[in-house]
Amino acid sequence: MLLQILVLTLLSSSTADDGGGQWQLLQNDIGVLPMHMQLLHNDRVVIYDRTDFGTSNLSLPDGKCRMDPNDTALQVDCTAHSLEYDVASNSFRPLMVQTDVWCSAGAAMSDGTLVQTGGFNDGDRRVRIFKPYPDGSDWEEIPFALSVRRWYPTNHILPDGRQIVIGGRRQFNYEFFPKTGGASKAYSLPFLVETNDRLIENNLYPFVFLNIDGSLFIFANNRSILFDYARNKVLKTFPAIPGGDPRCYPSTGSAVLLPLRNLKAATIGAEVLVCGGAPKGSFNEAQNRTFVKALNTCARTTITDPKPEWVIETMPVGRVMGDMILLPNGDVLIINGAGLGTAGWDNARDPVLNPVVYRPSDPPGLRFRLLNPSTIPRLYHSTAVLLGDGRILVGGSNPNVYYNFTGVPFPTELRLEAFSPPYLDPKFENLRPIILSPSSQTKVRHAQQLVVRFKLTGGGVTSDTVDVTMVAPPFNTHSFSMSQRLLVIGGENVTKVGNTTWDIHVSIPGSGNIAPSGYYLLFVVHGKIPSKGIWIRIA
Repeated sequence: MLLQILVLTLLSSSTADDGGGQWQLLQNDIGVLPMHMQLLHNDRVVIYDRTDFGTSNLSLPDGKCRMDPNDTALQVDCTAHSLEYDVASNSFRPLMVQTDVWCSAGAAMSDGTLVQTGGFNDGDRRVRIFKPYPDGSDWEEIPFALSVRRWYPTNHILPDGRQIVIGGRRQFNYEFFPKTGGASKAYSLPFLVETNDRLIENNLYPFVFLNIDGSLFIFANNRSILFDYARNKVLKTFPAIPGGDPRCYPSTGSAVLLPLRNLKAATIGAEVLVCGGAPKGSFNEAQNRTFVKALNTCARTTITDPKPEWVIETMPVGRVMGDMILLPNGDVLIINGAGLGTAGWDNARDPVLNPVVYRPSDPPGLRFRLLNPSTIPRLYHSTAVLLGDGRILVGGSNPNVYYNFTGVPFPTELRLEAFSPPYLDPKFENLRPIILSPSSQTKVRHAQQLVVRFKLTGGGVTSDTVDVTMVAPPFNTHSFSMSQRLLVIGGENVTKVGNTTWDIHVSIPGSGNIAPSGYYLLFVVHGKIPSKGIWIRIA
């Protein structure tokens, strides 16, 4: 316990003035704006933008060109609008999408295949498949795979392996992919009508989380419901967030399902945290070139409580278009965004360059810490994803209709960065676990017992100082990480098997409601210091 207190004290010792964390420029120009990102189980990140603005800065290989007579900018385009980034080699290669993927959604299926849904123009009813083959992959497209057009929707992976696709512009309904029995049907969701602000919306890219009983928590605008998608039934209506300000696109905040713990308990609690956004009327004000201060509040609630209420907390800075990333140690990183305005073309000012870490288990009033700033503004169309080594990959920012590098307040941003949270500081190296077994890509089953062996050169280990966490890598776009999930699966039965080697016994969750089948990054966390992750697959 003394060691855990020491580590936590070290992690908390920096003040807001001296910050914490480090930034690294990875690539000066990747050629394609990262409007959408997904980390796959081969430690490569699929990135894509939109197709309807003209040429990108990255050519397609071998003289290949995209030919689309319906494209609104170029019918013959020999540049890429997607790429695959290799984390290990810090390199990238172009990919080809055939139709417009602008403002779309996606999720990784249980076999690791990335399924992307919707977009704009001739791409709005398409599904695109990316299979991470060892010898190279590219996008495959399925025309008319969606029942209706999907632009600004949200996807979530389900316990049965399907994706649910919810909403989108002028779509107050949901559907599934793949279809069952060949049926192509959209199901009405009146909640999306009720949360639609006329001419503004404020309910696009709704925040969706899989609850522990298999129902869905859906948040749009400033309201939320618990929803049984199988029966098309609202199970619970939650109170509106106090103040009534919108939190969804274009008044864009962000949200996470906080880490799920005590998974063997008879009753498991699930909490949601919603942060940032823009006050009512901000979008119209921004259209008239008046930029309103972003919200500086977060709202937290336990969605499994019989009578849930929102508890309001105050961030160090206001933020619109921030991304919320679950870190391997259970903390939440809030990164990217602006202090004034809303999402949309040239609708924001005052970039917020400092990330903030939120520690859910700390006492109220002590949960936020301001970290070291980037030098690169990340506004509309920015993205961020957790990598297996614990860094955060950060890219994007293009509040311009086209790629515009001069003569605008915030030029199109093609630089790619990595942010290393404070737990990656070299002073913690001797406290950082190294996983020895199982090997990466190990297959496991629901309810399986697993022994994780790790090495630690500094300090002792007890069940009070070590945890094992599993992170489901999400699909990130427009300040929301879809299907993001962190499970704390164990810390009991810690056994010393060598001078610096330890075994920890963990249990894979027994239900797909808690842990849908698929690939997860598994980490050993010692006193808030995580190991590098290994991939496991629940199959």
